[in-house]
Amino acid sequence: MSWFRKDRQPEVWEVADDQPLGDIGAAHKIRDICASAAAIAEAMAAAGGRKAEQKRAADTERYRAGIKRALEIAMQISDDSMRDISVSQIIRLCVKVDHLKTARVLLRALRSEKTRTELIEACPALIDQDAAN
Repeated sequence: MSWFRKDRQPEVWEVADDQPLGDIGAAHKIRDICASAAAIAEAMAAAGGRKAEQKRAADTERYRAGIKRALEIAMQISDDSMRDISVSQIIRLCVKVDHLKTARVLLRALRSEKTRTELIEACPALIDQDAAN
């Protein structure tokens, strides 16, 4: 019955931008994308019921698309410090959804040593075990 089916709203990263984003607009968009994808990841962790596995697979694709779009936007930011902050938000999201390999690669892309150190202190899972030994 299609009467009771809820059509989902498009995600933040699915909405097409009709005008180019500046550095500040891109940083805001990345923050919104990360917040939305984190909410999906939290809901996914609490999901249960009949079609939990099917829903989990669909939600995984949704937050992966969000991460991908956020990275595409981050590449367009010209200011180094603003890009580092935006990438650090993406790294925190990757850690939250347990994509540590991606997070470690992005950690190496940060130019600011201070931002890198703060992230490692906040997320000890980012310390590469092979490099630590």
